Amino acid sequence: MRTISADVARRTFLAAQGFTDPRPSGPATRRHLQRVLDRVKLLQLDSVNVAVRAHYMPLFSRLGAYPAALLDEAAWSPSARRPRLLAETWAHEASLVPVADWPLLSHETLPRRWWKHYGPLLEKHPSLAGDIRDVVAESGPIGAGAIEKALAPNARAGTVRPRPPGATWWERSEVKRVCEYLFAVGELAVGTRRHFERRYDLPERVLPAEVLAAPAPDPADAARALVARSASALGVATETDLRDYYRLGPERTRTAIAELLDAGALEPVAVRGWAKPAYRDPAARVPRAVTGRALLCPFDPLVWERERTERMFGFRYRIEIYVPEPKREYGYYVFPFLLDGELAGRVDLKADRAAGVLRVPGAFTEPGTAIPEPRLAAELAAELQHMARWLELDGVEVGERGNLAAALRAAVRTQPEPDS
Repeated sequence: MRTISADVARRTFLAAQGFTDPRPSGPATRRHLQRVLDRVKLLQLDSVNVAVRAHYMPLFSRLGAYPAALLDEAAWSPSARRPRLLAETWAHEASLVPVADWPLLSHETLPRRWWKHYGPLLEKHPSLAGDIRDVVAESGPIGAGAIEKALAPNARAGTVRPRPPGATWWERSEVKRVCEYLFAVGELAVGTRRHFERRYDLPERVLPAEVLAAPAPDPADAARALVARSASALGVATETDLRDYYRLGPERTRTAIAELLDAGALEPVAVRGWAKPAYRDPAARVPRAVTGRALLCPFDPLVWERERTERMFGFRYRIEIYVPEPKREYGYYVFPFLLDGELAGRVDLKADRAAGVLRVPGAFTEPGTAIPEPRLAAELAAELQHMARWLELDGVEVGERGNLAAALRAAVRTQPEPDS
């Protein structure tokens, strides 16, 4: 078994995630989108829109400014000339995945998640799932609210509990919950979105015919394919890392790793400083150095597994959205800042669209970074201004919190005029 350093593992990971690929010299195209998808394999969806929705940001982190329509067309507005590249399903969490991978992520491959608790609801309303499918067949793509209205007049689904007035986002109606169950098990698909609301449709009207016509993969074969994809996206990883990327079960992941090792599709390695055995994708590159910069949203695959982020970068990262404001350490929606292969700082970000500015309430230098503060502030200021232009905001305003705030504020003021 080979032994590699933690630095080699980190550079391998960054290359696997696309951070050694050059950003486009001109406008980003569908080819650039495909290159990122080949690296990261999936894009996690999340409803938080404080700065930008989670699925758009990993592409910006790797490509720089790109038209959001590029992703929208690939996922929700395909055409004959630009066919669908991505489909929604449950993977790491709710995610966009390449359409060819959709069959691998069936509920038979993944461990039963939250939808395992929906059995009593389906027993309570035995006809509801079929009635919802009928409405979707007649009217899709259609949102859960419209489905509920279509069912109510004729009592087609019997008496179902509606969403209570003033309910929180998580207090869903029974119709919405069954829609989500049918989506999770692959009986419904997401044809499009409007104002980020899922519009359900039949899988045969969303997915390419060749994907639907392909034989359903054996769950063990699917798990092996998913672990291989995880290894490709991570470069070097522990069993837990490989399992987490698609949220597979432990037994199925361990079996897949053993089979991939036997086939030579994984290589066992020891990483200095890691307590657990590791596995390397034999095709993974090890760059001599990693340069460049990127802001990372909380749901970027480079940082979404917090224990791995700490092991790889010495960077402790938590989302503080649900932490009361007085108890937050860094802020509400914090983006790590990657510079030359190091997570050297972090910023709390908010896109203030009414005022036309990207607000930075807090900016922090990571303890122990070797990057001088003036350079860190200058690089971060340039990337924040690039992000602001991408979001069609007029500028960047830096607040008072954090040990980097003063230097960042000065760097923002002295930045040159925006590039064209």
